[in-house]
Amino acid sequence: MNALTWFEIPSTDFDRALNFYNTVLGQSLELTENNGKPYGIFPYEQGKGVGGAVVFDDQYKPSADSFIIYLNAHSESGLDAILERVPKAGGKVLMPKMHIEAAGFVALILDSEGNRVGLNAPNSN
Repeated sequence: MNALTWFEIPSTDFDRALNFYNTVLGQSLELTENNGKPYGIFPYEQGKGVGGAVVFDDQYKPSADSFIIYLNAHSESGLDAILERVPKAGGKVLMPKMHIEAAGFVALILDSEGNRVGLNAPNSN
């Protein structure tokens, strides 16, 4: 059983946050609404891992000082290319790509909203 079942990354400007993640990850988040709040859902297969979304809710506050969610950065372009897109999309690289034996490669970024987010790519990336 997975310890994590769903995550939500808060935004203060939903369109800016959506653009940031679409640009950086090179994928389109699925737009939806939940209880009148906009959601941008990261690609995932239901029942095969953890899903999550970028959300806008007045009760949520972005933070660089709290927990870290690691997003799957496995892509054809590779983690290096993803990290190159971060500043261009309005974010900042906090920790460059680092190799961790069992986990592959990781990096930390600050997104356009001020959230500290991890990126994880397998050893082959």
